[in-house]
Amino acid sequence: MSTGLNNEYLQGYLAWLLGEKRYSKLTAENYARDLQHLFELSGNTQLNELKVYHIRRYIAQLHSSGLGGRSLSRLLSAWRGFYNYLLRNHGFTDNPCVGLRAPKSAKALPQVLSPDQAIRMVDLPCDAPDSIRDKAMFELFYSSGLRLAELLGLELESMRADIGAGEVRVTGKGNKTRIVPLGSFAVSALNEWLAVRPQLANAGETALFVGARGARISPRVVQLRMKQWGVRQGIASNVHPHVLRHSFATHVLQSSGDLRAVQEMLGHASISTTQVYTHLDFQYLSKIYDAVHPRAKRKP
Repeated sequence: MSTGLNNEYLQGYLAWLLGEKRYSKLTAENYARDLQHLFELSGNTQLNELKVYHIRRYIAQLHSSGLGGRSLSRLLSAWRGFYNYLLRNHGFTDNPCVGLRAPKSAKALPQVLSPDQAIRMVDLPCDAPDSIRDKAMFELFYSSGLRLAELLGLELESMRADIGAGEVRVTGKGNKTRIVPLGSFAVSALNEWLAVRPQLANAGETALFVGARGARISPRVVQLRMKQWGVRQGIASNVHPHVLRHSFATHVLQSSGDLRAVQEMLGHASISTTQVYTHLDFQYLSKIYDAVHPRAKRKP
């Protein structure tokens, strides 16, 4: 009995989404798929008999089966909206999904290269202007922990002065400017790039880094070049600009232990954002411990 009634409610709800809310057919299908979970979990229990503890139990079941926080949050939103429709159109008196929140997914740690991999990634064979440019970009990512957008926004003339001072001035998120130290390898790579830049750059182009057409290099080109170089340099993991930024932060933290300094160099507004690198650092130290400590693997 409940199956037929549930289907009747569902079809009415989908018609309302398509007709009144003007949702696309694909969106309506996604809602239908999410609501099928509710129908299957509730079994023979009528929808108007479901209480908060039922919904909480269903979410726990789905979570234990491997569904992540984002998916569960979407499900709850679909169920909540469906019950609001039932309250409005079918005389229901309670929405058991109100006030419930999905469990948070575990935050994935950022991908980081080992120090050896990072050195291989920036130690490129430079036999042409584009490879000299790539080496300078990669050294800058790893030396100073820049975001991709920050690197792309660098201007030629201001950078000339910054190189002489051994620093780089960047405008980051929130239009905030910060000054980050430049390592000696980055300074050398940048000077080599400046020497050959006229071979690629259009007359009057103000960007520090330019692409094959002589204009400011695009984010996609930087990403593709880095991926290609990662393969050529024998790095199995997928290498992208943020990997070098993450590697910079992790390696500096491992060497110095100064979380506040890393926060400043990365341009994080809150130190809680930077603290993810302490987890990476602990992960790294745990691997070292397991590999070298004489009692790490010995059973008591």
